[in-house]
Amino acid sequence: MTSAAPAETILKSSHLLGIEQLSVPEITALLDLAETYVALNRGADKKTATLRGRTLINLFFEASTRTQSSFELAGKRLGADVMNMSVKTSSVSKGETLIDTATTLNAMRPDLLVVRHQDSGAAELLSRKLDCCVINAGDGSHEHPTQALLDALTIRRRRGAFQGLVVAICGDVLHSRVARSNIHLLLKMGARVRLIAPRTLLPADADRFGVEIFHDMKKGLQGVDIVMMLRLQLERMSGAFVPSTREYFHFYGLDHEKLKLAKPGAFVMHPGPMNRGVEIDSAVADDIEVSLIQEQVEMGVAIRMAVLDALSRGLAKEGRNAP
Repeated sequence: MTSAAPAETILKSSHLLGIEQLSVPEITALLDLAETYVALNRGADKKTATLRGRTLINLFFEASTRTQSSFELAGKRLGADVMNMSVKTSSVSKGETLIDTATTLNAMRPDLLVVRHQDSGAAELLSRKLDCCVINAGDGSHEHPTQALLDALTIRRRRGAFQGLVVAICGDVLHSRVARSNIHLLLKMGARVRLIAPRTLLPADADRFGVEIFHDMKKGLQGVDIVMMLRLQLERMSGAFVPSTREYFHFYGLDHEKLKLAKPGAFVMHPGPMNRGVEIDSAVADDIEVSLIQEQVEMGVAIRMAVLDALSRGLAKEGRNAP
């Protein structure tokens, strides 16, 4: 199978650090490119030579299933040499700083680096220290751009356009980089965004995001086209943010009864991993009539292929490390 048809460079930057820096044309171009990879991934021959001769390093300081595996699969399907660095067995576990790690990686001359780190700004720091393209796979509570892009691709394939859509992001917004990236993207693309959460799980400056805020889930879900659930990120919490998970589910967990309040035909999304019985009921998560959760996973591979492709084209245009 040959690679996707050549296209103009579609990203102004050599890195993908966040949605906030992307323009509407750049987002649209990435979604369009990802569509070609959806078709490729559904075919018998999923391999291309788009990234032949390129080296991709996955550097994950935090645990990941969907993001790391889909970046690995995306790189391999595009023909890149892919290396997954195990932080637990690397020098990082011996006290090596992020800067020293960056220096070491730079000497290996990779073309693309995917990084997930527990600290906000880590990806940007690496982008200033490395000569390769850096892709933010999640930094602290800051951003997770490829998750927002795959969510957008999923929504666009189902709804066709963003203008006028009402999207509710529900749950632990305070600790969620997914929420921040989705807010940036959805507002840019013309959707209306609602945040539904208890006061303890909303950022103090949430009213400055350009969104509607609800603390009552039943009121917040009325007239919503897309319900995007978030998990309680207990690993980022110090202290009690909710009385109990049982009480949290009662008021903020999505079940079919609450979903009936949304617009007829509303879809449900979740970035994963899910805490069933905490923020979402299994009956909703597994309902193929409303749940887009597995489709999100599929779109994740396509969107990450598009991102790797787009950044690699930028390298080729600049003549840097071209194979």
